[in-house]
Amino acid sequence: MEDAVPKILFSDFVALDKKTLDDYGAFDISLVADLPLFIDPFLLFNSKNPEYQILHGEIIKYLRFLREKSVSQQITPGLLSAWYKFKEVEQNWLGYSVQGNRGSALGKQFADALNENFSRIFSDYGDEKITRGSHLEKLCLIKEGVGKDNISDFTTNLIKDYLLRYTEKFAKQNIDAKYCDTFRVRRAKFNYDTETWEDGIYYLPKHNGDFVILTPKDLLTKDETWINKDDLIDDFYNIPQAITNEELRAQINNYFRSVLPNTPTKKEESEAVRKTILEYPQVIDYYIKYKEDNGDRAEDISKKRVDFSENLYVKQFSELAQLLAKTPFYQTPTNAYTEILKRVQFLKHEIESNDGYKLFYDRHTKQPIEREDDLRICFRLTWYGSSYNFDSEVNNGRGPVDGKASKGSADIGLIEYKLASNKKLEQNLQSQTPIYQEANNTDKCVKVIIYFTRSEFYRVQAILKRLKLENEESIILIDARADNKPSASIAK
Repeated sequence: MEDAVPKILFSDFVALDKKTLDDYGAFDISLVADLPLFIDPFLLFNSKNPEYQILHGEIIKYLRFLREKSVSQQITPGLLSAWYKFKEVEQNWLGYSVQGNRGSALGKQFADALNENFSRIFSDYGDEKITRGSHLEKLCLIKEGVGKDNISDFTTNLIKDYLLRYTEKFAKQNIDAKYCDTFRVRRAKFNYDTETWEDGIYYLPKHNGDFVILTPKDLLTKDETWINKDDLIDDFYNIPQAITNEELRAQINNYFRSVLPNTPTKKEESEAVRKTILEYPQVIDYYIKYKEDNGDRAEDISKKRVDFSENLYVKQFSELAQLLAKTPFYQTPTNAYTEILKRVQFLKHEIESNDGYKLFYDRHTKQPIEREDDLRICFRLTWYGSSYNFDSEVNNGRGPVDGKASKGSADIGLIEYKLASNKKLEQNLQSQTPIYQEANNTDKCVKVIIYFTRSEFYRVQAILKRLKLENEESIILIDARADNKPSASIAK
């Protein structure tokens, strides 16, 4: 059988040597599924690159513009939409969406949070005295539902013209013209004279009729931005001690104790912190100052996280696709259920018998992957190439199912990927999967469970026995143990 390795990465689609991208400093994104990476604005602020520092200054300039509007006038729904709301820049293929590259936009909730924080809490934004500079992240540390993806999306929108020019320069120098086109990009840069967002014209790589945006690796991070809400809450007990004003420090500690219940839960403790910060927003500036003082760690941590992502998503999962291309994995069976079942069987064989298990371990730490999100990304990337429509994280009203293969409404199969270490595995097998099946109008769902140790294997066996599912065809266990694989010479 002729090998047919599916195209997954940007470099695959434009017939480009990956080293060319690496030398330019751009991340080789997947054009099959978003990768969980984010632009961290602190990396602009803390960079020694003058171009990045200018970019951060432009971000703060726009935020000062918004602050002045929020403080000085009533923001109508039309102005809120024009100035505060943005669409996700899906063409950079970064973020949270496991299916394709369509994530959540910066909608009304984010716009309202910005406007409210400017007018009520941070009316002095841009004129801070405690920190070395102003930070976009400051505006997102209080409001629930505003997280790292919102910060990254907002940053991307505000530096979109730079990213487009960065991509355009690379495209003109390195990519064959047949893979590029000229695009009018909406809301590319802000005109302060007219107070409107203007379109721009750019020569860019193309994919499925749309343009592609490249991002410098040194602007990216994974998991969390350097200045983030979780750290603010976790570090709260230490922050007042850094406040030199003794009276203010005493007031903050006293107020916090007054809103903290006896023997509080973690949730109640977090809520007490939030209330204290709303009452004394100066706490945020002291927290940010601490983050600024330790800014060099942000670059080191982000680099390690991006290196990990590049190794796992770009290199190792692409190698897995190459292994699978040597099997009938990418041939299409007769219906959605067998499409899923047979592909998983081929995947199981490659992992257990052809060293595919190695691709589920960090090559530096030798530790197995610990997040089911990474499993979902792996399957999304390697699944590409089927004539069946395959969607990830489909939510039909009863919660998101990991994967759904379909040809029309009558031919549907579901797939769930689980780590054997998942503490809720038994609950999922017993109740969650049947709910998904009902919501998607199908009784066919394949459950894939990957285990990395003998104890995990015994745990799964015990669960299946309790649920009387030991011989269930649709439950497939995959052995990814590193200590249970004979060498090639012994295997022969």
